[in-house]
Amino acid sequence: MEDHRDAVVVIVAGYTAEMERFLSVNPGVASRFSRTITFSDYNPEELLRIVEQQAEEHEYRLAEGASEGLTKYFTAIPKGAAFGNGRTARQTFEAMVERHASRVAQFEEPSTDDLTLLYAEDLPELP
Repeated sequence: MEDHRDAVVVIVAGYTAEMERFLSVNPGVASRFSRTITFSDYNPEELLRIVEQQAEEHEYRLAEGASEGLTKYFTAIPKGAAFGNGRTARQTFEAMVERHASRVAQFEEPSTDDLTLLYAEDLPELP
């Protein structure tokens, strides 16, 4: 890294406390990183947009009330050490798809809407 500093970019990423611990283990490591960028967590509306994008990419749609349910869910979810920010949005979408599949599996002849609409009831329980 040092021998090719004009041609190499090294990026390390992680949670703030863990990254500080990583850099403090060896003072020589910390001195090789000239910039630190800290990103704030996404707000509930941004997390909703991530879920909407995931849904669109996988050919799902959010039913009436699902967006409001997601916003309430993301507002209420604990933001402690286990909070995964964008990963939490993806995991929430995946949990909704799983719950949706379990619900729709009970239908004898599901319609296209049955197969593609995600409802607020598909949201997982808060951790």
